[in-house]
Parts: sequence; C-alpha cells; structure tokens
Amino acid sequence: MAQRGNQLDREKFCCSICLDLLKDPVTTSCGHSYCMGCIKGHWDTEDERNIYSCPQCRQTFTPRPVLFKNTMLADLVEELKKTEAAPADHCYAGPEDVACDVCTGRKLNACKSCLQCLASYCEKHLQPHFNAAPLMKHKLVEPSKKLQENVCSRHDEVMKMFCRTDQQSICYLCSVDQHKGHDTVPAAAERSERQRELGVSRQNIQQRVQDRDKDVKLLQQEVKAINRSADKAVEDSEKIFTQLIRLMEKRRSDVKQQVRSQQEAEVSRVRELQEKLEQEITELKRRDADLEELSLTEDHHQFLHDYPSLSPLSESTDSSSINIRPLRYFEAVTAAVSEVRGKLQDVLRETWTNISQTVTEVDVLLPQPEPKTRAEFLQYSCDITLDPNTAHTLLLLSDGDRKATFMSKHQSYSSHPDRFRDYNQVLSRESLTGRCYWEVKRRGRGVYVAVAYKSISRAGRGKECGFGYNNKSWALDYFNNSYNFMYNNVDTPVSGPRSSRVGVYLDHRAGILSFYSISETMTLLHRVQTTFTQPLYAGLRLFNYFPSVGSTAELCKLK
Repeated sequence: MAQRGNQLDREKFCCSICLDLLKDPVTTSCGHSYCMGCIKGHWDTEDERNIYSCPQCRQTFTPRPVLFKNTMLADLVEELKKTEAAPADHCYAGPEDVACDVCTGRKLNACKSCLQCLASYCEKHLQPHFNAAPLMKHKLVEPSKKLQENVCSRHDEVMKMFCRTDQQSICYLCSVDQHKGHDTVPAAAERSERQRELGVSRQNIQQRVQDRDKDVKLLQQEVKAINRSADKAVEDSEKIFTQLIRLMEKRRSDVKQQVRSQQEAEVSRVRELQEKLEQEITELKRRDADLEELSLTEDHHQFLHDYPSLSPLSESTDSSSINIRPLRYFEAVTAAVSEVRGKLQDVLRETWTNISQTVTEVDVLLPQPEPKTRAEFLQYSCDITLDPNTAHTLLLLSDGDRKATFMSKHQSYSSHPDRFRDYNQVLSRESLTGRCYWEVKRRGRGVYVAVAYKSISRAGRGKECGFGYNNKSWALDYFNNSYNFMYNNVDTPVSGPRSSRVGVYLDHRAGILSFYSISETMTLLHRVQTTFTQPLYAGLRLFNYFPSVGSTAELCKLK
C-alpha cells in the first residue's frame, strides 16, 4: 500500500508530455506543469498558427507565454528523487552483503540468520520466526555467510556436537561413526566451557591492560623527570662552562694588559736613552765643527787666543747601559700561556672521560635480559666498517672496507697518527655503545677478533699497542685450531666448537662482552663482565706466522 502511495506521489510530479519526472518544471497560467524543454517543444509546433495551447486542458494563449522555472516544484522533485534512491541502496543486498535466501529476483539484505534453518532472512521473511511457535525456538544470529560451515560434509547434518579428542565440530552421526569412543559433548556444553575460559582470559587481559596503563603512566612520569633532570644538567653545565669561559676571558685580558703595560714602559725607557744619545751626537757634531773651524785659522795669535775659550766636552753616556741584552722579549709569555693551555687540555681530557661515563651511566629502566637465540642477537646487529687510517700497512682493506687481508708487501697508505705501525691491526670507523652485535668471518690460522678503546697506543712493539695485552683492549684469538681470550696480558684458554665465523655481542652499559662460535648452532665461547669507561671500537689482527700469509677476516653483512 505504501508502495502504491509512493507511485501516486511520483505520478503527480511527472510531465504529461515525456511521462518522466519534471525537469526544470514550469507552470502555465491554467495551472498545469511541464518540463520547460517539453512545453517549449510543443509550442514550437504551433508557431505557424500563433495560437498556443495547454496539452492537457487545451486552453489557448496569445501571445506565446513567457515561462519561468517553478523553484518550489523543482525542490519537491529533487526530494522525491532522493526518497526513491535511498531504499534501493539501503535495502537491496550487494556483493559484500548477506542476502535473504527466500527473496526472488533482486534479493534484499538479510537482517538475521537462523542456526536451525541454516538460512538468512530479510525483515519480511523473518516474520514467521516471530509468529510460528515451532520457529520461535530457533536460534537467530546476526547475518552470516558461513552458515554452511555448520553442516557436516559427510552426513549433511547440522553439527551440534564437539569432539574434544580431535578438537573439531561434528554431527550426531559422526559421534557414533568415525568419532565413536571419543570424548564428545554437545557443542553448547563445549561453548560454555570455552566461554568460561574466555572470561578468565578476558579478565587476565583486562588486568594486564590496567597494569600496563599504570606502567605507561609511570613511564610518562619518568620521561618528564628525565627531561627535567636533563634540562637542569644542561642549564647548570652551561652556567659552569660560561663561568670558565669568563674566567679565561679575564685572564686573557689581564695578560694582554700586562704585556701592553710592560711594552709601554720598556719602549719609554729605550726612547729616553735614544733621545739622550741623539742630543750627545748633536753636541759632538757641533764641537767637531768648531774645532774644524779653529784648525783652519791661519793667524797663530788668533788661534792661541780662541783655543782656551772652547768649552770642555760633556760626560759621555755609559756604554754599558746601551748594550742590548740577548733576550727574546715577550716570547717567554707565549711559552707560559702555551704551557697553561697544555695543562688545561690534559685536565679536560682526563675529566671528560669521567663526565662522559657519568652521562652514559644514567639508566632509568631495569636492564633487559641478554639475547638467547641468534634471531634475538640479530636485532642488535650493527653496520661496521674498517677505518683505513688505522690499518697496518701489511693489511689490505677491500669489499667496502669490511675485509682485511694480510699481504706480504706493504701497502702505500698515507701517514696518519691513528695508524698501527708495528702490530698488524685495524680498528672500525664506528664507535660502539649501547647494545651491538656483529660477526666476523675468518680464513687462515691466525686471527684476533677484538674490541678496544680509541686511546690504545699505535706505535711500538710494547704491550700497550697489541690487542689483549693491555687494559684498553679485549681479544679472542684463533691460532693452531684453538681459542684463547686475552685481556691485560692474561691468556685464558677457551673451549668450544671450531667455526669460521665468530659472533661478538656488546652491551656497553651493562659491561657485557661475549664471543660466540657461529655454525648451525650458536655456542658461547667466552663472556666478560666488566665496566667500560670509553666507547669501544671493533678490532681485527692478522698473524704473520707462516703459513697464515693471506689470512683474511671480514665483517659480515647481517641486515
């Protein structure tokens, strides 16, 4: 009935010429409405007679009426179009929707599915489940496309049982057939049991969510505290360094003022003596001229008369006060200032290690457990390359500075203060802090895999240069098919499976250094627990003992 009403309503808004909904509706003076294009076309055919009529009531008009769009009618037509389109888009099932199994032709969306009927129904065809007593007991659920999954493919029966032995849904016939003797229960009973477990799981999850929420809030507070502390440390450090800079500026100003003052005093003394000497020179030159003039007098009487009147010479300046002492003037001041600079640099270098270590020791979170599997170690893999400026000249670097090969001839490396001069060693470019993992693939009898501080000595055959012979380096060496660990010149034999690949794990903050033999399995060779006071660098050393000429060690790409 409602559809009929809608149809009648639609007819009221249709053009009697094209029989479709009005387009740009216009209304004639007789009260009938048409599409503007339709009525204009109709009247164009009547131009010859110059009499224009209404197609419905045949009322005539002269002259031809001027028509204007009926905006109210146009708005009503647009509303009708929206009303007609909405039900079609909303009610009819699309490809992704669950369609009513009863509808014929174009199917409507299902609003419920029945687990007993194994069918889905639209609102209209669902009504019997609300009216018929037998159907009212059926279990209705949200529309589902998986109803047929509830049917046993073997017996074509609804699966209302559950086999706990095989952990699968079955029908009643299955329980007395291939599942005979198994632990079978009604699906509803199994659901209740699983529902109870699910409830417990949800409680656990919700409790964990609450716990994690508390942890998150705690961490948020820690972040604020860390930021406040760091900002305060930076602010205080800035003040302290500013004070130091001001002190240095003052000392610089004092030195400058003293030097300039002494310069002025010494220059004044020298110029005073210079003027005295110049006056003496002038007087001597004048006396010499008088004597010359007297000596040229030819009259003996006049000569003898004038000679006694010559004034005696003034006392000569002491020559000892004119001698320049072999001094370097103010060069000694420069040397004294340079000495202060050197002492300050030494102090800053020594104290910087303590400052840096203090910063890195800030650790809010509890230390995480060490990795157990190789997959866990690989999470901390780092990209390491070798530094050509540190490589001994008998080591050839290749493969993007990842591989070191011992050569029989020296390589033409440029001179560099970081280069190892006597030990066949090389360090990485990258410093290692935090958690790091890398692997070294070796070939040959003699290879050291090491870590070292950058401050390790580079020149000489002493213990201060070799990996493992001092307190600035740790090394695992492989020689004559056996492992040894070395630190501070203490040699520790290491047992473990022989492999061409060695893994190194470093947790700088926790002070952990571990070496592993890598093959099909990952075996711990040696573990160090200590305190690292500086950033570390990966190191390699290749023996030059025969027949290890040509031995290689390569930092593996793990990512």
